[in-house]
Amino acid sequence: MKRIGILTAGGDTPALNATIQGAVVRANQLKVEIIGLIKGFNSLFNPRVPHVHLNPLYQEIPEIDPTKGGTLIGSSRDYVDPDKTGDLNQIADRLHRLGIEGLICVGGDGTLNGLQPLAERLPTVLAPKTIDNDLGLNYPSEPDEWVRVADSTVKGGFRYKRVESRAEYQLDQMVNYVTPGYATAVYVSASGVERIRTTAESHRRIAIIEVMGRHSGYIALGSAYGRPDIILVPECSLDLERLVERVKHIYDLQKNVVIVCGEGIVDEQGRDLGAESRTTDPAGNVQLTGAAEALRSKLIQMIGDRYFQLYRRGESAKEAIFTRKVGHTQRGGRPILFDRFYAAQLGARAVELLLEGRNNAVSILQYSTSAGFHVEGFDANRFRDRWGKIHARFMHPEMYDARLMKPSRMGIAYLTSIFTDAIGEDDMEHLRQTLFAAGNLTQPYHSINTDINKRIRYLPEPGS
Repeated sequence: MKRIGILTAGGDTPALNATIQGAVVRANQLKVEIIGLIKGFNSLFNPRVPHVHLNPLYQEIPEIDPTKGGTLIGSSRDYVDPDKTGDLNQIADRLHRLGIEGLICVGGDGTLNGLQPLAERLPTVLAPKTIDNDLGLNYPSEPDEWVRVADSTVKGGFRYKRVESRAEYQLDQMVNYVTPGYATAVYVSASGVERIRTTAESHRRIAIIEVMGRHSGYIALGSAYGRPDIILVPECSLDLERLVERVKHIYDLQKNVVIVCGEGIVDEQGRDLGAESRTTDPAGNVQLTGAAEALRSKLIQMIGDRYFQLYRRGESAKEAIFTRKVGHTQRGGRPILFDRFYAAQLGARAVELLLEGRNNAVSILQYSTSAGFHVEGFDANRFRDRWGKIHARFMHPEMYDARLMKPSRMGIAYLTSIFTDAIGEDDMEHLRQTLFAAGNLTQPYHSINTDINKRIRYLPEPGS
């Protein structure tokens, strides 16, 4: 294999450029050309296939910088429809005309679901990324726990449901222990919790901070480093009576409360608290809006104005309870050391998988108490249930203490294995040197897109 392609799909994460750099470094060592496909799967639907040669003469181009967030080759939420055979054949033909013999897709569970039809036409592998940390398995047999339940109210006439697990949960058994981007997202979220605490504390208020994680509570769990009082995760349905009791107890004690909630938290009936509108993105994912605001409305109603008036800390519950979203800052900016280092290793491993003849495989990051972190290859089909669907990984219930609304002992063990040395000295030095650099006040921002645009090439028209 002499030439491979690489694309980044789905939402941006801080470690995508590090993954690309790791792939390019390994490709240089193996004397393999690597072509970056612009804007993810979108490029494959373009007859001209905009692309960039990332290592001419086996030297990486200077625009590749693993310390930069986002992706220098762009991304989109376009996906490959396995039922559109004509489109797939065209894509395969375009890649063949570019001389691409294998493809690396950098993405999450949605990208892995869309990768299958491409893998039937040319060797294709996945390098994982997602800040939600929901690409992987809690244990190898987890896909077998999904069943289909008839439901005429949903598209297709059925929905998926988990049956009770019969597997013993151990951290060492996790498949793809942690995904690049997660550590940086937790760093940003925990820092945000610390900063919002001072406002809640100073003004005797209750803060509800919403973090990302559509169905996965990993970011909310990791925000425990910012020392919130209460953490609510999507995997555990909300007990409002107990929550209000806990909020009042903490507020009586310290005159402020900080609550972190994942954007996908659900009520006692399992309904998304933030799904005010059932809109979806191009990949079909439900777009959740307003989990924190919905929770605030319920707390205002259940706690009531009189409670705060008696404390002389405001005229109303509406005044005393406020919300903030950490938002897209979790997905952007410079990746911390943990993400940069292991993203690069996973990118390199993806190149090796292609050259080893491993089609439809995933480079994964594994952990064991004896060996620490290491990268491996894993068959993508083993992520699929019996019907071929890949489900987002849920945070295992044993990671979370529902009574205390905090990480459990196992959750703490999981987090400490990742974050004990997650930040490098260069991360803090970079902040010191660059944030308040005088040039920032006089020079406009220079976008990487400007430089990459000069390098973009196009597939010639047939016969030209």
